Amino acid sequence: MRIIGGKHKGRKLHPPRGLKARPTMDITKESLFNALKSRYFRNEIDVLDLFAGTGNIALEFASRGAAHITAVDSQAAAVRFIRKTAEDWNLPVEVIQADVFDFLRQPAYRSFDVIYADPPYGLEQAEFERLIDLVFQNQWLAPDGLLVVEHHRTMRFDRHPRYVRSRRYGQSVLSFFA
Repeated sequence: MRIIGGKHKGRKLHPPRGLKARPTMDITKESLFNALKSRYFRNEIDVLDLFAGTGNIALEFASRGAAHITAVDSQAAAVRFIRKTAEDWNLPVEVIQADVFDFLRQPAYRSFDVIYADPPYGLEQAEFERLIDLVFQNQWLAPDGLLVVEHHRTMRFDRHPRYVRSRRYGQSVLSFFA
């Protein structure tokens, strides 16, 4: 696993063994940043990375110059790894250890331009939909922001009122909501 763009392009991530995470594949990550770069990728954006795991996405945003990134994960080992990597690389990543659903139930303390969520594929579709709804109900997303949810290809969200589009990459799909 590596950073594919920005000032840390090519740097490898070495997360701790036993971390329960499914890192986003490079092809999916590259496609995500290609989709975001024209409209959403400016240096002043704020990013929220939910189910951050290895920090792969949060660190990629930071490497590419995002102003502020908040990474949320429930695993202590993931939080320690992301925090240490961000400190070592001097990147603006705030790391919060929390259950993502509990975190999102709170009224937003700030809004984010881009929210990326990569929940475990074992979650039911209803839980994915609850996640999407919590983001909008509690105003975590900025008015012109974009929520991106990575999920298994068997799930569909095209009937959700905030759905914009989806892109498939092998077994993974990125669905966009605004």
